[in-house]
Amino acid sequence: MELKNHSFDTSSTTRPQSADAGRDRGLRVSEYGAAQGCGFWRARSWSARNLPSRSKRRALPDDRVRDLLRAAVRTGPADLSLTATVYTSAGEFTAADAEPEVLVRTGPAAYGPAGPLALAVVPYERVLPEVKHVGEVAKTYHLRRAVEGGFDDAAFVDRLGRLSEATIWNLAFWDGTSVVWPRAEMLAGTTMGIVRRQLDRLGIPQRVQPIRPGDLPELAGAAVMNSWTPSVPVRGIGSAAFPEAPAFHELLHRAYEAEPLVAP
Repeated sequence: MELKNHSFDTSSTTRPQSADAGRDRGLRVSEYGAAQGCGFWRARSWSARNLPSRSKRRALPDDRVRDLLRAAVRTGPADLSLTATVYTSAGEFTAADAEPEVLVRTGPAAYGPAGPLALAVVPYERVLPEVKHVGEVAKTYHLRRAVEGGFDDAAFVDRLGRLSEATIWNLAFWDGTSVVWPRAEMLAGTTMGIVRRQLDRLGIPQRVQPIRPGDLPELAGAAVMNSWTPSVPVRGIGSAAFPEAPAFHELLHRAYEAEPLVAP
């Protein structure tokens, strides 16, 4: 189905559930036509509009985007992944006042790899890490190099030696009593936002601190998360191995499931 300037792809092709699948992960919509953390998704879209030289006159109204998302939900399967990409038909290298368009795509609900994953440590800092954007070939490059080296995916360290995030994931750690989040420049994922909010409501201790590869042996568990899932167990980062931490992963899932469903 295609509307003016807005395409909907309801392909039912199943994507492989590996760490390399679904690079353009989207909002996961339940059989009730609702999803968790819609407010985080909208807040993140507004953060991109505040970039220098970005014309506010050309910003897409939230109501317009939400109408398109709802139309896609109505025409898609009961459980689905929903992805909205803002672009210009003139291409990437255009003036800031180019007219934006929206591509909304639906696909099968995706839940990510089961894990546990082994992550290579890669020195890399994303451009504009706090902004969700496309064209990040480096993430795919580093993931594939990691797989060639016998790992499942890659985790990034910045110029200060701090772990920040993984290719398409946020990182979370466990010290036995508290959830520990890395302090570094990164994309604050929507699932990460949901989990942190609900951990607070559940009264679970959490903190943010610099984490370097040398600190990893002191930790009792590790996980990655994104819009697929609030927790994929990580068995190792670089040369550091982590014990199984079922209580930690169950806690992350419990926090995520506590977030209420909201219509897009």
